[in-house]
Amino acid sequence: MNKPATLHRARKRFGQNFLHDPAVIQRIIRSIAPRRGQHVVEIGPGLGALTLPLLRELGELDVIELDRDIIPLLQDKARGLGDLRIHNSDALRFDFGTLCAENQKLRLIGNLPYNISTPILFHLLRQARHIQDMHFMLQREVVERMVAPPGSKTYGRLSVNLALQASCEPLFIVGPGAFKPAPKVESAVVRLTPLESAEQPKNQDTFNTLVSTAFSARRKTIANALKTLLERQQIESLDIDPGLRPEQLSADDYRRLSDLCDPVETRVKPGEL
Repeated sequence: MNKPATLHRARKRFGQNFLHDPAVIQRIIRSIAPRRGQHVVEIGPGLGALTLPLLRELGELDVIELDRDIIPLLQDKARGLGDLRIHNSDALRFDFGTLCAENQKLRLIGNLPYNISTPILFHLLRQARHIQDMHFMLQREVVERMVAPPGSKTYGRLSVNLALQASCEPLFIVGPGAFKPAPKVESAVVRLTPLESAEQPKNQDTFNTLVSTAFSARRKTIANALKTLLERQQIESLDIDPGLRPEQLSADDYRRLSDLCDPVETRVKPGEL
């Protein structure tokens, strides 16, 4: 017998915090501005706070949901609202290209579990050719790191890795009371738009290692932080001051530096940023 929605308890292992504040829900929908004919995919629909208004607006919707117990609840709530296509799958392993119709990119949305939000972002960016944009609810601290400019205290590995792949726009802050159960941190909604023309590193593993090496010694000069990977003269050859600190270099500076390095095995995965 299926459990009523009111009896479904959030599960820590799925990182579930269910959005319930109507004002926040409407603000997110306005930010997304969905239109009929667009192919929208929701990651982690939970109990349908965003799913149902999106389905009413669009008439059809794909959702990726790992928790099998939630699926009958969603199906029951969505009955008569439109075509809800539920994919019982782990978003970290899902091939979003399988949802793409010819010449139509996906618009992704979701209240992402905080414990796996960074790995999901990089999993999606590896499939960026299929994606128009993404609107996600994330931990506020993570969003601040995502959008941080060079020279700021929060600028780091995540900022650099994202800057070469997507534009990131913070939209608004959401307090803990908008969720059940309430998380212990504030959340934020962010818009990501994949960059189609940005130049990418020649070797992604080398780039990841170089950026990780630099920011693990962020109090040192870039010459000292990267001395195991590059000579001082190599840094100067790119018109980069070797006396700068790691947080003072742009993402493109790191790309150009990594292209000078001999290929190395990665020491950090983007999902661990």
